[in-house]
Amino acid sequence: MSNVVERFLRYVKYETTSCEDSNTVPSTENQIIFARELGKELKELGLSDVSVDENGYVMATLTSNVDKQVPTIGFISHMDTSPDMSGEDVSPKIIKNYDGEDIVLNESKNIVLSPDDFPELKLYIGKELITTDGTTLLGADDKAGIAEIVTAMEYLIQNPQIPHGTIKIGFTPDEEIGSGADHFDIAKFDAQYAYTVDGGPLGELEYENFNAAGVKIHIQGRNVHPGSAKNKMINSMIVAMELNNMLPVNERPEYTEEYEGFFHLVGMRGTVEYTTIEYIIRDHNKDKFEQKKNLINQIVKFLNVKYGNIISIEIKDQYYNMKEKIEPVIHIVNMAKRAMEEVGVEPLISPIRGGTDGARLSYMGLPCPNLFTGGHNFHGKFEYIPTFAMEKAVEVILKIVELNNDITIS
Repeated sequence: MSNVVERFLRYVKYETTSCEDSNTVPSTENQIIFARELGKELKELGLSDVSVDENGYVMATLTSNVDKQVPTIGFISHMDTSPDMSGEDVSPKIIKNYDGEDIVLNESKNIVLSPDDFPELKLYIGKELITTDGTTLLGADDKAGIAEIVTAMEYLIQNPQIPHGTIKIGFTPDEEIGSGADHFDIAKFDAQYAYTVDGGPLGELEYENFNAAGVKIHIQGRNVHPGSAKNKMINSMIVAMELNNMLPVNERPEYTEEYEGFFHLVGMRGTVEYTTIEYIIRDHNKDKFEQKKNLINQIVKFLNVKYGNIISIEIKDQYYNMKEKIEPVIHIVNMAKRAMEEVGVEPLISPIRGGTDGARLSYMGLPCPNLFTGGHNFHGKFEYIPTFAMEKAVEVILKIVELNNDITIS
């Protein structure tokens, strides 16, 4: 199992940040480079049907070694890292036998990973942690997932006496910018169901996620010299702030939890003359999701009446709650839960306050609950992952494969 740590440390050296403003697939060339390296590694390990397509999707097969027909199962992770913080020149730090105190990530910049800010660190006293050096993210989201899947496949290949059905693995680009499933070939993957390995702390098991939409708002102001601006100037930045202040304050991410949705202001660029603002809208409940979209549309209509049709809005649905697609095959969630219990991991079943490729894939016909990777504080300099949690993730994958053998296709 120690291979998973070595593999992860090797993977995070590849810079694979995705880019929302790109018009290419994948959105960055570095993802293709990493995809080709993964393809090469999978071939060397002995997997079959290894492919890296023109869009950067990696797929491979571990052929069944049992006589009976069992469901073909899949495991999926994504190769890109979040554009929220640099993923270039990642230099992980290994903290052995963590003592429960502050971890100085970067002395010169005074960046400290502290249990005062992140109390869950206390859960890992005595354990080995991998952290950032305080200047980049780590990349456990989702290179830990890739490392865990590949290590599990390696273990099965090296131990051919372990029975298993056909297993498919897939690695996607651009998940972090919401397009990881755009070009995923479900027919080619050819699995009855799959698991994304893209969750957080040890034990996470998720089959509910947000309904999600992206919002772009364009405000055309009127710039007039401030000395003669009375009744003439329309400051587009002021209008943007007015719009934002009309949204419910208690429905911002920093004030919500569990099943509570939100409006999240993610970007604002402007001058007096012209401003663009961007939001993401999230809610687990489909009706509340639609109400949120309707509210922001109504606010724009009101302001257009007030200022004279100076605002345009684009709302694009990004993904939906996969719960309704998973519930008809809930046995795959129960199988993952049992797998965790049998390897000594307490399942933590909770709704995802975000999304995964699995949400989109579930609506495309491939039911995909989400398994933990073991990581914490994704997308930033305080990201870390306990090595034992990565090893447990490998064990869970192997146990799911074992339990899948009990399901016979008639």
